[in-house]
Amino acid sequence: MRILHYLIATFLGSGYFPKAPGTAGSLAAIVLFWFFPLPLLYQIVLLATLFFAGVWSASFVEKAEGKDPGKVVIDEVVGQGVALLLIPHQIYYYGIAFILFRIFDIWKPVPVNQLERLPGGWGIMADDVMAGIYANIIIQFILLFGLF
Repeated sequence: MRILHYLIATFLGSGYFPKAPGTAGSLAAIVLFWFFPLPLLYQIVLLATLFFAGVWSASFVEKAEGKDPGKVVIDEVVGQGVALLLIPHQIYYYGIAFILFRIFDIWKPVPVNQLERLPGGWGIMADDVMAGIYANIIIQFILLFGLF
């Protein structure tokens, strides 16, 4: 069971990237959504499944290794996936989603920073989902007003 937790939490090992594992996790999500485009309902089901699996596995890894270990990147995968929802399947928009998500994930504006304080895997996962929501909202405004 330990191996399963680590496979999920590190998103099949992408969290072991030696530099900036969170960025590697975000890029893994970009690759996943780019090469395996799914209808919206399936994207939501996939992200919900990854979210709850992430809460479960991130909680396990956090107990084993301490508060919010860097190798846990399932949160970045889910948060980046949320940033990609309902945007055109074009590399330009995926790039904007990636940059915006990373900014919000690192900056942690309210309530991202507050969600991070939730216990265990809930805090690890919830703050990145909120960062993804912020990124997605900005992209929706960009699309709505034709800013780019």
